[in-house]
Amino acid sequence: MAQMEVLPQTQQRTPGRPGDPCIMVIFGAAGDLTRRKLIPALYNLAKAQLLSREFAILGIAHTRMSTEEFRNKLADDIKRYAGSEIDPKIWEWFTQRLYYMPSEFDDKDLYPKIKTTLDKLDKDHSTHQNFFFYLATAPQFFGPIVEQLAAVGLMDESSNQHWRRVIVEKPFGHDLESARTLNKQLLSCASEKQIYRIDHYLGKETVQNILAFRFANGIFEPIWNRRYIDHVQITVAETVGVESRGSYYDTAGALRDMVPNHIMQLISLTSMEPPISFRPDALRDEQAKILHAIQPLSSEDVLSRTVRGQYGPGVEDSQRVPGYRQEEDVPPDTRTETFVAMKLAIDNWRWADVPFYLRTGKRLAAQTTEIVIQFRRAPFVLFRDTPVENLMPNQMVLHIQPQEGISLQFAAKVPGPIMHLGAVDMNFNYADYFGTQPSTGYERLLHDCMIGDATLFQRADMVEAGWCVVSPVLDVWKALPPRNFPNYPSGSWGPKEADELLERDGRHWRNFDR
Repeated sequence: MAQMEVLPQTQQRTPGRPGDPCIMVIFGAAGDLTRRKLIPALYNLAKAQLLSREFAILGIAHTRMSTEEFRNKLADDIKRYAGSEIDPKIWEWFTQRLYYMPSEFDDKDLYPKIKTTLDKLDKDHSTHQNFFFYLATAPQFFGPIVEQLAAVGLMDESSNQHWRRVIVEKPFGHDLESARTLNKQLLSCASEKQIYRIDHYLGKETVQNILAFRFANGIFEPIWNRRYIDHVQITVAETVGVESRGSYYDTAGALRDMVPNHIMQLISLTSMEPPISFRPDALRDEQAKILHAIQPLSSEDVLSRTVRGQYGPGVEDSQRVPGYRQEEDVPPDTRTETFVAMKLAIDNWRWADVPFYLRTGKRLAAQTTEIVIQFRRAPFVLFRDTPVENLMPNQMVLHIQPQEGISLQFAAKVPGPIMHLGAVDMNFNYADYFGTQPSTGYERLLHDCMIGDATLFQRADMVEAGWCVVSPVLDVWKALPPRNFPNYPSGSWGPKEADELLERDGRHWRNFDR
């Protein structure tokens, strides 16, 4: 008798729910984000049958071209950025749903035209008047675009027969005051449930798996607290410099660019209390509590618990590379930091006295994003009469990129007649166990917007709480010029002051070679 082949239980998957019928309007459709991330992500969703059959895209940008030229341009781009071979039938279906409208975003005549065009496309594609607007634009256009959309009725949900949503890219504000101003501007013409503040880091599998890892496994959550954990490290390191973004980056810097958004999201997911459910606000309520519980830094704290750095010339892949001040569109005497390290404390029962160390920077020794959970050392008393000189602490690493997975380090006896201990690594890699599939990190987030799931998007209070953490640092750094820039060579792990930040506490960073 023939036997039926059954997938192992761990690999069985329930087909996902396709997105609602809708039209996606991309402001900035001729830019890098659209061709590198958004269109490949939407193609991957179509390939996975997670796009509604009633779906269309209207692209808007200042570049002058026709819809046909727009389609041809994206057909060339998708071959470079899709990450896999293109299925011609799926791409043909997708292409017939692409439309384009050239215009400047501050042209008030544009928005009545958008409304008229969307009404026509809605009739052609039966999208039930469901529209969402993706703002892949410069930040100064975020508020005005949404105001103009609201002025022509494109944010109106009063009929309860359709939905209207807007996805806002980062940077969400330049500081706390500007973030509050932008929130107020958006909320004056749209409700909070219509606003999706996107952070593409939350589209990565391992970031999402933090919740499953913590709350679906009974062996980890009981030790996820100050009694067993010594400290937490979060590293977001890049090997590249600012590349062609010199003019933008010099107005932002590493602190603004990474800490209030990406790193605060990683901190909140790592340290939050169990939510009562996975409903969007239940999860985000717990994240917000953590962000509000981060102890504010005084001026003295900023001087002793934060480090800034700027990369100088060095070696990258055996090639000499310029320092930050020699990059294109960067002033030769700039004080903008390309590296940040901080020591933070969370003032609640679970995490009292457990330091959270974070660092992020460009032109570092390796490209990696990881969360290190370092556990407390076991008592040495049992080993005092053996050759064992010290006990290594257990360490768990959540690898987010470039290789997604989880590793656990523990001690084991080395074979032989004498008691010697060696470090053992247990490694789980997503690619080895579940296989790989093309992903830009935006697939999950775009699909969530189409089905109205805001779980992985930031609320207004979360954005402002993140800025509250970094505002004192920005104020002190603005008042006090850096002592020595540049202060770390390209290809290193950053300035020596970052190492000293942990060494003062008897700890050290988890560094490794590429």
